[in-house]
Amino acid sequence: MCIWHLYVSGIRCADLRFTPGGVLHAPLDPETAVLAPFQPLSSEAAAGYLALTHFDLEALAGRMAEYEQLFPGPPEVETSWGARYRSDDGVRWAQREIKYPWNVTVSGGRLAAFTCPSRERVHVLVREGCEDATVLARWRAYRPEPILPVRRVENLEVPMRDGVALSTSLLLPRTDRPVPAVLVRTPYGKEDELDNYMRYAYRGYAVVLQDVRGRNKSGGAWIPNHFETEDGDDTLNWIAAQNWCDGSVGMVGGSYLGYVQWAAAASRNPHLKALISVVCAGSAFHDLPRKGGSLVSGMLAWAFSVSQQQFDGTKMERDDWDEVLDIRPLADLPRKALGYDIPFFHQWLAHPDNDDFWRAGDWAERGAGVDVPALIVSGWFDDNGAGTTEALDLTADYPDGRRKIILGPWPHSGNARYDLHGLALGNGALRDDIDLIFLQWFDHHLLGADNGAEAMPTVRYYTIGEEKWKTAGNWPVPGGRTVSFYLTPGGGLSDALPEEQGCDSYTYDPADPAEHIIDLSENELGVPEDYTLVEQRPDVLSYTTPALTQPLVLTGDFTVELYVSSDAPDTDFIVRITDVDEHGRSRKLADGVLSARYRDGFGAPKLMEPGRVYKLSIRTSKLSAAFQPGHRLRLTVTSGARNFLFPNRNTGAGFDGTEVRPAENSIHFGGICPSRVIAWQETQP
Repeated sequence: MCIWHLYVSGIRCADLRFTPGGVLHAPLDPETAVLAPFQPLSSEAAAGYLALTHFDLEALAGRMAEYEQLFPGPPEVETSWGARYRSDDGVRWAQREIKYPWNVTVSGGRLAAFTCPSRERVHVLVREGCEDATVLARWRAYRPEPILPVRRVENLEVPMRDGVALSTSLLLPRTDRPVPAVLVRTPYGKEDELDNYMRYAYRGYAVVLQDVRGRNKSGGAWIPNHFETEDGDDTLNWIAAQNWCDGSVGMVGGSYLGYVQWAAAASRNPHLKALISVVCAGSAFHDLPRKGGSLVSGMLAWAFSVSQQQFDGTKMERDDWDEVLDIRPLADLPRKALGYDIPFFHQWLAHPDNDDFWRAGDWAERGAGVDVPALIVSGWFDDNGAGTTEALDLTADYPDGRRKIILGPWPHSGNARYDLHGLALGNGALRDDIDLIFLQWFDHHLLGADNGAEAMPTVRYYTIGEEKWKTAGNWPVPGGRTVSFYLTPGGGLSDALPEEQGCDSYTYDPADPAEHIIDLSENELGVPEDYTLVEQRPDVLSYTTPALTQPLVLTGDFTVELYVSSDAPDTDFIVRITDVDEHGRSRKLADGVLSARYRDGFGAPKLMEPGRVYKLSIRTSKLSAAFQPGHRLRLTVTSGARNFLFPNRNTGAGFDGTEVRPAENSIHFGGICPSRVIAWQETQP
């Protein structure tokens, strides 16, 4: 009976035997760094493997015989339980239409391995002797030395400058010398992160896991984003003072775990030597909770999940979101939806403009001039993509080697899915080497390893439509030109500014806003989707190019300059960039929003005068996409985004007023009102 090896980030964490009587496993013992003897797989152990690797070993045991029969097989394979696979080369089959796919590799005419990519780790279940047919060959070449035993130190109390203690746990490699540390700060409960980051401890890093202020076992009040610069600074100083640390610290993690990295960097702490910033949250008014100045209703699933001391993911899933989003005044929403108040939500409402409360957590503003080496990872459909944009702007002047960028065709959950709401990506869209790149980055900047990390491409990015990864020497990518698409009479987009001046108008009713197509319980706000039906509404304006005669590759942010007027003192403008195919289906690829009152800055609100024309500049999410011949590029403009944004009430009270009034909003174009879409067109292959 053959043995299968289970690897996490190149570390062999278990051996497995699939027998007629069940699964036997030999797990890795962290204290000895040696595999234990084979033993029956308990339900508790199976749940642990599933949480860590996304492999359901009990289910796999019952399906292994069919996998052996099906692979190698034809380019399209479907299993008896409905799993769908596709291959481009007859060697690797990508599992489609599922998060955390079990991709199949064959070698020597037989099933050799399953590979499961995720946002920060790649997991490989491989038949003994077939490692070199997978990404494990690269791991073996890069880090052939044995892993180290690891001991745990739980729930230390680390004091902050104001006396609040933050609960902190350690994973310490057993070695007789001080080592660099990897710091992970989380609002989700550090206990759930211990196994996730064990991979760094096995390879000689001290791993420090900390509950941020007010969360899990840490003291203090929980105000999202508010204390992270000072608390990060104090934690870095504490780590550097420990006898097991050599004084160098790196930080890693995604979403809020990415936010705290930049917040700590803004303190300019000298011990912070490297960042691995994954789908990082950004500043309040650019990202969350106030995108473009509007309050993001789509973040309620997250806000509910962190509304009490312990993270509770079950609070994200509801079937009554429509009713919840209609609760007014907003101060009543938590109590009516959850049965209790959320103090930080009330604090958000108490600060309608960008004041000192919000600036305390604005790492992009506070961190101007920081120079910590940063590996920046995100995706085109990341709902925290504005945070990554801020990170890219902040590091724009970094010398080559101190900034590396990976931008994939991914949502917030990252490197884990080939098919996004009907958008089918190529089989190469997910990376098997994401965690290898992470380790190389830390090894170079924390250990001083001469491992080629500086020579890695500055930018690696994926172009949708061409379905391939590309490299570039900088971001924005060189080898292109700025192009403008001007709004024209009759709903057109043209590369020529029309001399004729025109105006299109629509009535925006906050009681019936246009839909932003998301499932709040999924907690993915930036996903692509088919907006064909939404665009038929009278309160959505569309501007479209003629059918393309050759591919149009656009890479980077879009800037939408609109000349607008309204009979309301304030209203929102939501823009979307869509790809319209030969059949007229319009798929949203990028979007942006701005409350008109913030046209001159989020700290300087100015209401509008009826009938007066104002210029708005709206920056959208990032993208690299090839618009194919026969397709058309479209810009849509509206003022409501139900599910995504709390509707602007059009009264001057923003999103939180109890009075509601319709607004007659107009888009002016041509002549002295050159409304347009500005993009970066790639001109070199």
